Amino acid sequence: MDVVVDISLTPSAMGRPETTLAVTRGAARLLVDLGYAPLAEVTLPNGRRADLMALGPKGDIVIVEVKSGLDDYRVDRKWGEYGPYCDAFHFAVAPQFPDGILPQEPGLIVADGFGGAVVRAAPVTPLAGARRKALTLAFARLAALRAAGVAAERLSV
Repeated sequence: MDVVVDISLTPSAMGRPETTLAVTRGAARLLVDLGYAPLAEVTLPNGRRADLMALGPKGDIVIVEVKSGLDDYRVDRKWGEYGPYCDAFHFAVAPQFPDGILPQEPGLIVADGFGGAVVRAAPVTPLAGARRKALTLAFARLAALRAAGVAAERLSV
């Protein structure tokens, strides 16, 4: 199955466009291979935008933060605010990203435009049942709106 990641909805997300697009696409392909249904550029209820949010076959929710390079990582620290909206959190970086820079707590995906690999599994912190239900319904509605051609990006919880 081919994965098309449309991040044209948010041009401001393009710091290093080619790297960002390639890593996002590869991470999305990996998520699909692992049985997840990913959406790119999802604005969470707290106003933060997740690069990828994915719903797993058992209802688990994963967020992936794409880092196009060292400068992107150093200036963007919003990733700490994703925890309340996922069971597991990963960084996704290109193969040339410097080793040892990212914190050890989150998971780590290394990806290019063709796919990716989980280098370090993310610790799982299960969401509360009520929050999981609300996020799952919001995720499904957002996916359906996008499938209908609506340029939606915010989860409505």
